[in-house]
Amino acid sequence: MTPRDDSESSGPRRSRWSDLERPPLNAAAVRRALVREGSLWREVDVVQRTGSTNSDLVARAAGGRLQEGVVLVAEEQTAARGRLDRQWVAPARSGLFFSVLLRPGDGVPMERWGWLPLLTGVAVATGLARAGGVDTALKWPNDVLVTVGGEERKAGGILAEAAGDGGVVVGVGVNVSLRADELPVPTAGSLALAGAVSTDRDPLLRAVLRGLEDWYGRWRAAGGDAGACGLQEAYAAGCATLGRVVRAELPGDRALVGEAVAVDGDGRLILATEAGVQEPVGAGDIVHLRAG
Repeated sequence: MTPRDDSESSGPRRSRWSDLERPPLNAAAVRRALVREGSLWREVDVVQRTGSTNSDLVARAAGGRLQEGVVLVAEEQTAARGRLDRQWVAPARSGLFFSVLLRPGDGVPMERWGWLPLLTGVAVATGLARAGGVDTALKWPNDVLVTVGGEERKAGGILAEAAGDGGVVVGVGVNVSLRADELPVPTAGSLALAGAVSTDRDPLLRAVLRGLEDWYGRWRAAGGDAGACGLQEAYAAGCATLGRVVRAELPGDRALVGEAVAVDGDGRLILATEAGVQEPVGAGDIVHLRAG
């Protein structure tokens, strides 16, 4: 995540982010690997530049005719959004920036849809470990963390949005090859800075999408029961928030401090407060205060 360079002169488009160490994705190879008979993924589109893959896919799904399993990948986003409409901008070809359309309505109660960003987080963490050889952790509900110089840094984020009738678009942004001088804030990180064995985005993208297909299939088959399909356990094992004292910044300018003790069956974070009660948090920003 770093400011975009808009100082482009007339004539051929030039960018200070042009970098031979950041080759483009091989769209044809990605499609061959993922779009096949019986696969969740029906269509994989790779565009060079767009504002936001989430916004684009939500707009395409608005009519309700777009099938589940469409994937939209961008080499560069100029108006990407995180939670609370925070901006996410990164150099071209420096990360994984993609959105997928899911339709969990058949057989999964809506109250369990809160698991979708958590499920995606497990898929992202698993895929990055397998293809990139890098350890990650998950911060509830939607951040992907890496360790750089002994410090916890945010390297990615996940954003789920309603799309049309019964659809959900889940967007993923992961900093892959950002260098230290490209980071916008000290708390940001990238796979490269975390010592990833590989920063080749093609296998990273394939691994993450295969992991997402696997976990989504298990979760749907279990009717959205995260405990029954093993998702709840897998998420808890990789969640850096659990066991820590945190501050939940809630809607309505409220805040709640407590120890994060569990993630419940609906994907909510359970905080044990000093008042001796356990409070479920379904939405809000979480600030890690100290280890439990």
